[in-house]
Amino acid sequence: MIFDTHTHYDDEAFDCDRDELLQKMHQDGIGCIVNIGAGVSSTKETVALSEAYDFIYATVGVHPSEVADLTDADIDWLRELAKREKVLAIGEIGLDYHYDEPEKEVQIKWFKRQLELAREVNLPVCIHSRDAAQDTLEIMKAAHSEEIGGVIHCFSYSWDMAKIYLDMGFYLGIGGVVTFKNSRKLKEVVEKAPMEQIVLETDAPYLSPEPYRGKRNTSLNLKYVVEQIAELKGMTSDEVIQITWDNARKLYRMDSLV
Repeated sequence: MIFDTHTHYDDEAFDCDRDELLQKMHQDGIGCIVNIGAGVSSTKETVALSEAYDFIYATVGVHPSEVADLTDADIDWLRELAKREKVLAIGEIGLDYHYDEPEKEVQIKWFKRQLELAREVNLPVCIHSRDAAQDTLEIMKAAHSEEIGGVIHCFSYSWDMAKIYLDMGFYLGIGGVVTFKNSRKLKEVVEKAPMEQIVLETDAPYLSPEPYRGKRNTSLNLKYVVEQIAELKGMTSDEVIQITWDNARKLYRMDSLV
């Protein structure tokens, strides 16, 4: 069974058929899903999904694009949510400099605070980093994030950067982008990275693989990612599925849960 480590099934893109789609997952080979909190309302809905479906788990956190109005009270609320059994990580947190807002200083403040929260509650982190490679790395090193652990979601940087995170013990989240014809950099990362530190993700409803690029993504499309990784690593698809399943369980420290 396939383990999708990063989804957003709370997104409005699934409002028309969410339950119907999720009910099909097991029969189509999807065994476990982690839905990712990306803001206050998103985190509420994510936790609710984890309570409604036995194969869905949650993370709690605030995406860098959503931190402008974040407060210390929100951090306290996240801390309480993190105590729930099916909450597996703090995330997605990090930096996103693709757009000009929120200001970098605001993003950095709340990234650091949520890293502290992860340490406080002893959960791994799900890191979002776009167009912010150096600042992300410097903050994570200063926070000794190798002691926290987690995953670099939708990894998009060079092999040199990947190796630093791998040496810190982080996993790399690999999704639909690896199937794109112009993804030479990511393909190189997958070729060189230890298979034991790769996990599968969709970022559904975003980042659909070929041949569905530009359309709504779901966990059912992970088979195309599996096939691409298998080709790059010289393995069978079944081997990729089993290894990434085991990796995801280790990443999210699930041995006592499933």
